[in-house]
Amino acid sequence: MEKTVLVIGATGMLGKPVAMHLKESGFQVRVLARNKDKARKMLDSYFEIVEGEVTNIESLETALDGCFGVHINLSGDIEQPGAQNIASAASGKGLQRITYISGTSVCEENTWFPLIKHKLLAEKSIHESGVPYTVFRPTWFMEVIPNFVKETRAFVFGKQSNPYHLIAADDYARMVAASYSLDEAANKTFFIHGGESILLGDAVERYCSALHPDIKKISTLPYWLVNIISILKRNKEMKGAGKFSAYFEKVGERGDPTEANTLLSAPKTTFDDWLGQRKPEL
Repeated sequence: MEKTVLVIGATGMLGKPVAMHLKESGFQVRVLARNKDKARKMLDSYFEIVEGEVTNIESLETALDGCFGVHINLSGDIEQPGAQNIASAASGKGLQRITYISGTSVCEENTWFPLIKHKLLAEKSIHESGVPYTVFRPTWFMEVIPNFVKETRAFVFGKQSNPYHLIAADDYARMVAASYSLDEAANKTFFIHGGESILLGDAVERYCSALHPDIKKISTLPYWLVNIISILKRNKEMKGAGKFSAYFEKVGERGDPTEANTLLSAPKTTFDDWLGQRKPEL
């Protein structure tokens, strides 16, 4: 009988690649979705879709029935309570693995930043569930770079003097799927970094050169200006992005990816590879 993995957040930018790689690795993939019809439009008939929400313990317990593992991909205000609910529901279901996407800078010393505190508490609830776990702490994803381009303008917030080993979502997803077949990956926390160190400004410039050649200049918006614009435009997304960028400018990238690369096979996608894969989309 094939093992079933429940994927939470399987229709998102980072959850869907995990679901696809689990499928390719021979797992049955079950998806928890708030809207079953919407999820079906994004996923083919291979995927079993069950309707439910992470805020509803009963629907979680039903979705987890018969599962080998569960992958948690959540964001926003629901991330911490959702992870806690999933960990609680999983503890009595006989699961063999919980995987969770956290972040490269998650540690006690950075809990002054609310997002990091919530992620660390989510990790703690997973550790305390009694289910073998694998926590992934990836750095910035290549898929985030298009967010720095709006119509005919490209920009970064602040100086952004810290380089990051940008990771492709597909490489990360492959590593998550691989962890389900390795006993050695149980009760581990892996830092996931790409092979090339790049400044965000340089990444945005290379992205524009390849896909938006009409954009010749990358603007640098100081944080005070980002704050004013976000208030005037009532743009919560921009305000949050500004705070997130300021945080990373202060703490930088953390962690050593050596163990993850050794056990799960190192990422192979370069930034130029990733750019080349997107050219046909235009």
